Amino acid sequence: MSHHRLEAIHLKYAYPDGHEALHDVSFEATHGECVGIIGANGAGKSTLLMLLMGLLHPGAGTVRIGEVELTRKTLPDIRKRVGMVFQNPDDQLFMPTVGEDAAFGPRNAGLSESEVQEKVTAALSRVGILHLRDRAPFKLSGGEKHAAAIASVLAMDPDILVLDEPTAGLDPRARRRVMGLLESFSHTRLITGHDLDMILALCPRVVILREGRVAADGPSSTLLADSELMEACGLEVPLSLQPCAKCGYVGHRKCQVDMPQTGGSPCESR
Repeated sequence: MSHHRLEAIHLKYAYPDGHEALHDVSFEATHGECVGIIGANGAGKSTLLMLLMGLLHPGAGTVRIGEVELTRKTLPDIRKRVGMVFQNPDDQLFMPTVGEDAAFGPRNAGLSESEVQEKVTAALSRVGILHLRDRAPFKLSGGEKHAAAIASVLAMDPDILVLDEPTAGLDPRARRRVMGLLESFSHTRLITGHDLDMILALCPRVVILREGRVAADGPSSTLLADSELMEACGLEVPLSLQPCAKCGYVGHRKCQVDMPQTGGSPCESR
């Protein structure tokens, strides 16, 4: 399905103060792919997302959704097909109730009220928070706020989801819940984050940015385990790929040093 494809072609962007944030960035995400976009602070991730959503306009290069080029003229239609979930859900939730937040997009798209409520019910059910429909967003937990923000985007039936740091600020339980939710989607997904274990778990492919350029693009399990590449890009190998300091085993449950008779159980020393 071509309309589920997102393509960045030779993107360049410089801010008004002259800072060049992106230099000739190109990559493609195809139907159903989940791609991680990572890099150290200042690598260009946020700028790239804003260009993909039409919040900024490139100095050079092109963004395409399917066969449609992103321009000021096509932006309204493309925003119906590409939904973005912001890092801070408080930037996205502004209506009196969770249900009204989910209804905002469909209602402004001109749908009938019965269609709006149908989409709200479907979106809230999809993320498991239908029971919070009449709750005020500011009374929700961090994980519930993230789910509500995702539901507000799903209510628009996008083909592509762009998620900026979706597990930022969450406790371990809420983090696992949001990750399980994102893993269940069949949308084309772009996910940014400093939580590289989350990226590794959700994204089979990763694009690594370094100083506004694509430093690497390939399988997450390969690139994220490359300590030289990661260090050069100002990153660290995810904890789940780091060897145990005691036994050298990667993937920790029970340490071979402490339990030599088991002959190789993973390590729990961390």
